[in-house]
Amino acid sequence: MPITDFAYAQQLDAQDPLAHFRDQFVIDDPDLIYLDGNSLGRLLKSSKSAAVDLVERQWGQQLIRGWNEGWMDLQAQIGGKIGQLIGADADEVIVADSTSINLFKLALAAVNYNNGRSKIITDDLNFPSDLYILHGVTRLARRPLQLQIIPSDGIHGPVEALAAAIDDDTALVALSHTVFKSSYTYDIAAITQLAHNAGAMMLWDMSHSVGSVPANLQAANVPLAVGCTYKYLNGGPGSPAFLYIQREWQSKLGNPITGWMGHEQIFEFALDYQRDAGLRHFLTGTPPILSTALIEPGVDLLLEAGMDNLREKSVRQTNYLIALWREWLAPLGFRLNSPAEAAQRGSHVSLGHNDGWRNSQALINDMHVIPDFRKPDNIRLGIAPIYTSFTDIYEAMLRLRHVVENKLYERYGLVENVVT
Repeated sequence: MPITDFAYAQQLDAQDPLAHFRDQFVIDDPDLIYLDGNSLGRLLKSSKSAAVDLVERQWGQQLIRGWNEGWMDLQAQIGGKIGQLIGADADEVIVADSTSINLFKLALAAVNYNNGRSKIITDDLNFPSDLYILHGVTRLARRPLQLQIIPSDGIHGPVEALAAAIDDDTALVALSHTVFKSSYTYDIAAITQLAHNAGAMMLWDMSHSVGSVPANLQAANVPLAVGCTYKYLNGGPGSPAFLYIQREWQSKLGNPITGWMGHEQIFEFALDYQRDAGLRHFLTGTPPILSTALIEPGVDLLLEAGMDNLREKSVRQTNYLIALWREWLAPLGFRLNSPAEAAQRGSHVSLGHNDGWRNSQALINDMHVIPDFRKPDNIRLGIAPIYTSFTDIYEAMLRLRHVVENKLYERYGLVENVVT
């Protein structure tokens, strides 16, 4: 059966052992094709009921007693579950703050520890906010530091250039596991080993991979990582992030933003700061309980599905999307701005087009498909294998072809003024 037949997509869905997980999500509009789970995941039905319980019973009835009935343990409890997704022990991952704040904490702690060196290495595929944070670290470190941004081809990680740049003057290497535009996915173990060989610290941002691409941080001997929870973990808009510190490094590194939650005796209210001996030292302020608690249902569902199963489906779906691009969209001027090799690709696919912005707006407003857009020309199609169906992919690509063939994009201007 040709891959361009709708029946082929239906057959793939019928054979999908993970298809039933889609029923766990709120999908009120069956005609809406949502391919932006790499920016904000869908709402779980269990998260809705959990939110009601949090507000009405835990907060409304238990009031401050809630802190002694589970709230104080939430950050470590959920962090331990995230650890199962990324190959880390429960005492190596904790939920806290935002990805940017956690990146700042760990990056500054790393360069202050590795204080005889003068370089931070990253690449031009890294998320811009990460680069802004790293620039800030160079200004606030205890000594002069240079941020060296290694150029790429715009799609693939510059592995050879990174290997040449990482040397005995490198304090820290900081990269995104899966990069936000092209979806290129680094070999964590190989790059971490490059850093270790030079005596440099390694810090990974897993925001675009956690929940869709398996990782084993312990096996790769990764010392530091951060990530968000509102993409593939489906934690909700702006839900708190997580940080990972390999156990052996927890006592060696100092949190640059010390606060009462990182004190060894939180409720002693001592005037002198005595750090917690473990990972809690990297906590700072009071956690936002409502948004923290709502991370857990999504993580539990991913653990039930299994990361290897999710990755297998993700690869099949991105391969299917690329096959449809080749049949339908490449002849219409669309470029593949993601790696063709599945092993080097995360769970989103970027398609480039000279009218990418206007095409994305026509998709959203006229065709009921939600992707997102990243300059200069990338329409990102995010596949969350826990709920994205093969028929979703088929319909999205068919509707995108319709947009271009019928020039629906001509209704839209070039001014980019909305969140995507």
